[in-house]
Amino acid sequence: MEQQIRVRFAPSPTGYLHIGGARTALFNWLYAKHHGGTFVLRVEDTDLQRSTKEYEKAIPQGMKWLDMLWDEGIEMGGDYGPYRQTERIGLYRQYAQELIDKGYAYKCYCSPEELEAERNACLERGEDMPRYSGRCRELTLEQQAELEAEGRKPVIRFKVPENKQIVIHDSVRGDVIFDSSTIGGDFIIMKSDGMAAYNFAVVIDDALMKMTHVIRGEDHISNTPKQILIYEALGFALPQFAHISMILGKDRTKLSKRHGHTAVDKYETEGYLPEAIFNFLALLGWSPEGTEEILTKDQLIEQFSLERVAKNPAVFDVDKLKWMNNHYLREADLDRVTRLSLPHLVEAGFLDSEEIEDKKFNWLKGIVDLVRERVGCLKELPKEVKLFFTDEFGFETEEAEVIMQEETAPTVVRLFMQKLKELEMLEPPAIKKIFKAITKETGLKGKQVFMPVRVALTGQMHGPDMPEMICILGREKALQRMDRTLHSDKL
Repeated sequence: MEQQIRVRFAPSPTGYLHIGGARTALFNWLYAKHHGGTFVLRVEDTDLQRSTKEYEKAIPQGMKWLDMLWDEGIEMGGDYGPYRQTERIGLYRQYAQELIDKGYAYKCYCSPEELEAERNACLERGEDMPRYSGRCRELTLEQQAELEAEGRKPVIRFKVPENKQIVIHDSVRGDVIFDSSTIGGDFIIMKSDGMAAYNFAVVIDDALMKMTHVIRGEDHISNTPKQILIYEALGFALPQFAHISMILGKDRTKLSKRHGHTAVDKYETEGYLPEAIFNFLALLGWSPEGTEEILTKDQLIEQFSLERVAKNPAVFDVDKLKWMNNHYLREADLDRVTRLSLPHLVEAGFLDSEEIEDKKFNWLKGIVDLVRERVGCLKELPKEVKLFFTDEFGFETEEAEVIMQEETAPTVVRLFMQKLKELEMLEPPAIKKIFKAITKETGLKGKQVFMPVRVALTGQMHGPDMPEMICILGREKALQRMDRTLHSDKL
């Protein structure tokens, strides 16, 4: 019988959903969907000082925004809960005691001061990796009782075997071999406050939740040898590990805020579409079979495999993300894009509120449709649509002012105004005919006709398609603007 694939995303609620975390979740999600398996979301909240309910709520919200729903876990429930580590403490203590009973772990009563003295002694001897000496390994029950009587609260340490090779069979990196001497001595599996340490809790969770594959960032590779030792000591079957590459900025350094936002919710706020982020994240460290980069969710599910996950770091390129988002903005339903644009127009002061009657919404739809191909995200929209909301403008550049000072420019604008007044039906094809007629009448080249009209209307040399723009502005407003430009004191 074929094994049912089970994978998980297990974030710590110590911050909002990070781009790197979202990519890890996505790879797990795609792998599960490709194989008809189960994707689990659980919370690793053993860091009591930094974990908050706010972040625990925000992470699933980010995943829902990306339409990356999980099959089992927090909010959903399932057969292997609870799905928060703070609700599983009894399980961790049970298995920690089992390791003590089997001789794989022991209670350690060393104080922070004693451990610091040991560490300094290691450094003075020139040891690159300070390691715990194991001084509490052989304490008798009587000695333990004496130390506890002093008020010392023990941690529980795992006994690291000497001269043991630990092999990680990694689906992305091949076999990765560690020597037990590089682990740094007996490591803590239960803290003195009774909470499990990460490397212990994650093993218990993955084993009891029957995870078949552990797909996570390469920063966890150094943790994996410790986890394998715990798997083996408890007799648990090892999952298949796959450590995916780091995400770097364009300057090849670790992704940080100076490369752009690192939290997914910021991209939602700035007007990126979730399908664009989904597509973009899928290509960070994974390559499709062909050269096409715009892929639907179904195409990504069909093609995804760990064999095509790269070992080398992925590069987060904001310019490429904007290019991809621009594609999705152009393809998306216009009503949806317009509604998503409203907060940005309100923030820019172009609208009084988000409550807009149908007539004005339809007018806004025309504006958004005209300019959406010019923006990488909706936060950039106000700059492109400003010309529709204010008649107060000057020449954007000296070059624009020079164009209006050319000998033929006033003539072209006056001709255009005359023909616009005479136009029976204000529609783009009719306006295009005006430009052709002026070109023919004056013998001027296209740019000598189009550019003066654009500058007279907007003060800019670049912008949306003029026939559509003039129709949205309306005949009266267009004529007023051109007349005002012709009578500007700068001409």
